[in-house]
Amino acid sequence: MSFLIISPKKDPKAWVEALKAEAPDLDLEVYPQVKDPSKVEYVLSWRHPHGIYRDFKNLKVIASMGAGIDHIISDKEIPEHIRITRVVDAQLTKDMSVFVLSLILEHLRNLNEHHCSSEWKPKTYGRPENTQVGIMGMGVLGVGVAEKLIWNKFNVTGWSRTKKEILGVTTYHGDEQLQDFLEDSKILVNLLPLTSETKNILNKHLFEKLPEGAYVINVARGEHLIEDDLIEMINTGHLTGAALDVFRKEPLPAAHPFWKNKKIKVSPHIASITHPKSVVPQILENYERMKEGKDLKNVVDREKEY
Repeated sequence: MSFLIISPKKDPKAWVEALKAEAPDLDLEVYPQVKDPSKVEYVLSWRHPHGIYRDFKNLKVIASMGAGIDHIISDKEIPEHIRITRVVDAQLTKDMSVFVLSLILEHLRNLNEHHCSSEWKPKTYGRPENTQVGIMGMGVLGVGVAEKLIWNKFNVTGWSRTKKEILGVTTYHGDEQLQDFLEDSKILVNLLPLTSETKNILNKHLFEKLPEGAYVINVARGEHLIEDDLIEMINTGHLTGAALDVFRKEPLPAAHPFWKNKKIKVSPHIASITHPKSVVPQILENYERMKEGKDLKNVVDREKEY
């Protein structure tokens, strides 16, 4: 039985070091250096080449290196019996919460506008207690962001596919309550998982339901957003701007119009980065649980796609 890392677009060195520090005797291999594919039962994965898992006849578990699993479930050739897990990490949640809070405060205090205008022209600014933030996606990260905002006196609403009850948050669910959620969201934060249902959800039709002058923050996945629709709604003045940390193509091409739009803030997918030392213990715990035939933690529901 061996433990394999597959991350062709990410240097696995830090993961190897963290795994070996916690489990010195671990039979660890790094793709493509695999002695015997038939012995591989557990894979730690990030953006694997689609179709590759056909070669691992005894594979039981694919563990994502991060909270996102769309890069795994988009491979339709993965057999149904293989379980998929994701990372749920307190540090990831803290990092995401601080990042979103910083973007919102920067927007309320007009910091980017002051810098780009090159004018000494003080403006009035918004305050947390007068600002309603709507969060799309009330999973672990969404709830963490909501708690951080509530602690800082923001008014917070949340929307999810299914009904949720979260202390201090006015919650909405399903398509029938989406418009009610959107119409008062002066700042919209997207933290939805990427699924066949949520792909392209940030579009002109949705933006039109936001109040005039709303601001959009996308820290989930680039495929949630129809980019041309965002630019159009900013140009018409319906949206005051956006902060984007994720994109359809990463790295974002140098010629992309987002770079030169003064009303769009771009960051290179840094809202919340997985640190191997922080999450390796839970990865190894699931590995041991697999070997012992126990239920795994943080298992993905493949039908729901998250």
